[in-house]
Amino acid sequence: MARTMDFDLDFKARIMVMPRNRVVAGDAGEYTTKYGFVGAGRLLGHEMYTDGVNECGVGVATLYFPGNVYYYDDTPADKLGLAPQDFVAWALGNAASVDDLAEKVEQIALINQPTDFIGAVPPLHFIISDTTGKTMLLEPQGGELQLIDDPVGVMTNSPDLAWQLQNLSTYGTLTNQERPLTPLMGHALATQGPGTGALGLPGDFTSPSRFVRTTFLKNYAAPTHNVADSLNLLQHILNSVTIPKGVKLKENGQSDYTEYRGYMSLDERAYYMEPYDNLVLQRVALTDDLLAHLDAPREYPISHQVHIQNLAPDTVAD
Repeated sequence: MARTMDFDLDFKARIMVMPRNRVVAGDAGEYTTKYGFVGAGRLLGHEMYTDGVNECGVGVATLYFPGNVYYYDDTPADKLGLAPQDFVAWALGNAASVDDLAEKVEQIALINQPTDFIGAVPPLHFIISDTTGKTMLLEPQGGELQLIDDPVGVMTNSPDLAWQLQNLSTYGTLTNQERPLTPLMGHALATQGPGTGALGLPGDFTSPSRFVRTTFLKNYAAPTHNVADSLNLLQHILNSVTIPKGVKLKENGQSDYTEYRGYMSLDERAYYMEPYDNLVLQRVALTDDLLAHLDAPREYPISHQVHIQNLAPDTVAD
């Protein structure tokens, strides 16, 4: 499971491990966790995460979902109130599987509670997967929270999943094979070579286009059979939707760019981070020894130095 974190404000994210059995002073009130987990996090008054994987092999990530969310103003009497920015940590700390989380979300309500970091209530939706490969989304558009099946295992920002899946039909004729050319007006057309099957694949940075591109690449990429090869493939897939600084400006004039890419290795219970300025994967794995001796969140600073491997010396002795 992998994601790009795209925003115009630098979160200064680092890899952080959360211990088991933690009481968290969330923005909408206290909540408790059971399982240990690792992911992209910060101690910003309390423990906050944007994505990660827990010791049960459940992965969760969040993305912006503007114009679509519905949150409660007050916590219903029969629910646990969570600020949306606290959902990832709560889910990682309490879900043993996707099916387990589907039951537990009935017990919570997402509350209109801002985070001091951005000074607003973030409009969020969430993707959840586990070691079975089952993948679902949580899109808080109504009063009751429900996980919905994601048949392609892809999520971007707005619009919602139903719209994105319908939009895929526009590109249902795309293929990884070369298209045969039909003569026009008796003129035999010269081939443009391999890749013509993907003519029409959108290349811009809007959310619908990135959804289509990612689904196309995921569908046709050659399968991998180990963690290292899977990570390498995910890097190549994310290259197609990674946003360099300056190429996507928001209304406020700030550049929306890919601050980091996060990789959640569900089988090995490990998290990999790849910051914008260092394309080397940096890893922390959950181990029994680590979790047994951890009683407080532990942050691991990320190296932001560009990595260059010099294969020959700059000078050669006579």
